[in-house]
This record gives sequence, structure tokens and C-alpha cells, in this order.
Amino acid sequence: MADECILYPCYFNAALKRSQGRRVSRQSGAKAPSLAEIERALKRSGLKFSAEDHHHPAHWERHEGRVVVEWKKGKGALIKKVAQQMEGKR
Repeated sequence: MADECILYPCYFNAALKRSQGRRVSRQSGAKAPSLAEIERALKRSGLKFSAEDHHHPAHWERHEGRVVVEWKKGKGALIKKVAQQMEGKR
């Protein structure tokens, strides 16, 4: 993939503190979001992505996986877009 961003489930986990890896507000986040939920949000957004079995360096013990997304804009914009797609879908 040319321009890509990597997303980890911890970015959207409302149960974590920002210092623990959360990148969205607690209201926009979800408790224990799964990789499948992120994948569904990306599909709804029409973005190309691939899932990988890698973990976030700070959360190596969780083995949650990650998603590599084709995205040319800023990572913050992608995280916000995915969080909006995840809201209310749980």
C-alpha cells in the first residue's frame, strides 16, 4: 500500500486513559472494541484495508491485532472517521 495508516483497537477503547493509547474521546470510544468492529466501520466508510496479527507495542500481551488502511490524509482524521462509524453500532 502506498499511503497507509495503522489502527489499533486501543485507539478506540473508552476504558483506557489517553496515556494508555486511547486516541478518541471517552464518548466516541467503545468498551473493549474488537478488530472486527473496526473492520466493519472501515467497510461502511468504503476504505481499503487489511487486518494483521500484530499488537500495539505498549499492549503486547493483548494480541488484539491491527488494521492497515490506505489513507492519504492525517491519521487523526482517519481515527475520527472510524470512531463516528463505530458510534451507535454496538
